[in-house]
Amino acid sequence: MSATIAEPVATSAASDHKIRISNLSKVFETRNGPFTALDTINLDIPAGCFFMIVGPSGCGKTTLLRILAGLEEHTSGTLEITAPAKGRPSNSMVFQGDSLFPWMTVWENAAYGLKMRGLPTAQIEETVGHYLSRTGLSKFYDSYPHQLSGGMRQRVSIARAFANDPDILLMDEPFSALDEQNKVLLQEELLRIWEETRKTVMFITHSVDEAVTLGDRIMIMTAHPGRAKVMVDVPFERPRHVLELRARPEYGELVYNIWGHLRDEVQRARAQDEGRAK
Repeated sequence: MSATIAEPVATSAASDHKIRISNLSKVFETRNGPFTALDTINLDIPAGCFFMIVGPSGCGKTTLLRILAGLEEHTSGTLEITAPAKGRPSNSMVFQGDSLFPWMTVWENAAYGLKMRGLPTAQIEETVGHYLSRTGLSKFYDSYPHQLSGGMRQRVSIARAFANDPDILLMDEPFSALDEQNKVLLQEELLRIWEETRKTVMFITHSVDEAVTLGDRIMIMTAHPGRAKVMVDVPFERPRHVLELRARPEYGELVYNIWGHLRDEVQRARAQDEGRAK
């Protein structure tokens, strides 16, 4: 079983796309003049796709996610996101760092989005209870974030995001600060919950292993300015089990293949950083 390396423009049936990005660029005005963070990004992501983005530091990955979340405006090009069903939020975002409200309990954090939408108490209790159970947090419902480990806090963030039932889930390196054992456990939990919901996910990571483990499709980005270098279709069937998948020889072959494309961009990014430091 082998991966398909495609041109930087993804294609799918027009009626099936959830996110469509055409010639999107983002330029920041700085003291030293215009800075192009993203340059001519083209994407067509179908509904239910687990879409991964990998690239060197500073390539614009987070900027792209923030544009999708409505936290940044793009400078040129077009962005089309299919409207969600009535009453459902367009997106929820899981950040790299700790984004929980420290004065709220686990339950209150997980229920926050549902309460803001004014949903009935019974529905909130059922939904939050379900996702706290799925993330192994039922016994900690009345704990506060400072009483939890880093991995447990990220589980609360995941439970909160899924409980809010967004149309699109945006994840910005949510496991990067965790040790390898916790990272594997959370990847397993995320895969199990995603199998239930099949939400459209856009997930940023620096880890090629993580991208192959979780994703349906991977975009490899260039060093600054951020462009789509290649697309990789991940051929592994679902459901997936992290350690079993990683034991397969074709998994290692695909990781090696992707790293071959990414390595040149990481080296270019380092050269750019060294040049700016002089």
